[in-house]
Amino acid sequence: MDLGIRGKRALVCASSKGLGLGCARALAEAGVDLVMNARGVEALEAAATDIRAEFGVAVETVAADVTTEEGRAAVLEKAQGVEILVTNAGGPPPGMWTDWEREDFIKALDANMLAPIALIKALVPGMMERGWGRVVNITSVSVKAPIGVLGLSNSARAGLTGYVAGTSRQIAGSGVVMNNLLPGFHATNRTVGMDGMQAEKAGTTPDAIRAERCKTIPAGRYGTVEEFGATCAFMCSQFAGFMVGQNVLLDGGQTNSTM
Repeated sequence: MDLGIRGKRALVCASSKGLGLGCARALAEAGVDLVMNARGVEALEAAATDIRAEFGVAVETVAADVTTEEGRAAVLEKAQGVEILVTNAGGPPPGMWTDWEREDFIKALDANMLAPIALIKALVPGMMERGWGRVVNITSVSVKAPIGVLGLSNSARAGLTGYVAGTSRQIAGSGVVMNNLLPGFHATNRTVGMDGMQAEKAGTTPDAIRAERCKTIPAGRYGTVEEFGATCAFMCSQFAGFMVGQNVLLDGGQTNSTM
């Protein structure tokens, strides 16, 4: 399927591995040139080299932390003029409500709300001037069904969701479409690591933990990085022009919600 975005240029954040890499690869397969960002140089350069070789698109890399002003400035220097923005950041640590102080919330807000907003404010005006753009924010199922031990993530990502709800409708008339993509459990290194830690605590095996989790997912399995990336690429395509301000669940049916 021709997504109609060949030759366009995208900034994909946290794209050296996991879901961000899945999005970068799917966009590259659709013919999109990339600016890839992550904090770790080695993994980032390895991912970029593979994408160049496999898909033949231009790939620029910026190893930087976009939660800092310096990091964002470095990324934005290379990303000026992009038509597609995919924001993404790992979630804050789990815990109980008694564990968190103001500084913990500030860190969560910086990573999962304020950094994406800063990138949107920097890049969307250019998209509006050119009359075409796509923004996909990778958030979490927790914005629809909050998870008790993820109070920091629930709070910060819900804030971004509220911002996108209003902003997406203000920019849609200029040809810029913005939506959120909400992952459930996917077979990433992070999820595998979480399964391992949970198994160690419970005195069992990672396979057993995964099997129990899969029982809560109607699809009966974890999602794949490839299908997550393909969904992101579709949301960036010519066919998504009438999808505005939506929160798209990709969780195998685990979140039981009609909204």
